[in-house]
Amino acid sequence: MWLAYVAGFGDNGRMAKKGKDKANGDRTIALNKRARHDYHLEQRFEAGMALQGWELKAIRAGRANIGESYAVVRDGELYLFGAQITPLIQASTHVVADAYRTRKLLLHRREIDTLIGRVQRDGYTLVPIALYWKGNKVKAELALAKGKQAHDKRQTSKDRDWARDRQRVMRAHNRDA
Repeated sequence: MWLAYVAGFGDNGRMAKKGKDKANGDRTIALNKRARHDYHLEQRFEAGMALQGWELKAIRAGRANIGESYAVVRDGELYLFGAQITPLIQASTHVVADAYRTRKLLLHRREIDTLIGRVQRDGYTLVPIALYWKGNKVKAELALAKGKQAHDKRQTSKDRDWARDRQRVMRAHNRDA
């Protein structure tokens, strides 16, 4: 009996994978709802972020805002501009914390080359849509976007209102049946 216990002791194949359960799954840090209103979002990419220690502590405390941010190509690399991560009061005294610091985005080289081509040749904009936790890493969801005109925004609003009214009518109709 003791040998059976020892034989199965090192077998981790039956154990649950770390971070795969719903309690430790992906958690949203910040959303950029305005991006969906102002842009036609076409293609999405997941990028890592190069952060400092005080920024991670501030993100865990819920002090991140990407409402006014955008990504820019500089020297063949992507950087996130305008993202605000407000430092905590307890931040280290020997580090100068800049809330609007330019942060490097981490992607594969072929993804960066694709994005550079689309932004420079086709006139797209890179807009961050969301910040979220993936395991213990902070990830940014970027989208290739084209700006909407005023009439596009009105049409989107009309479509959304019609979809809401249509659902209301269908619910009322199904309730009577």
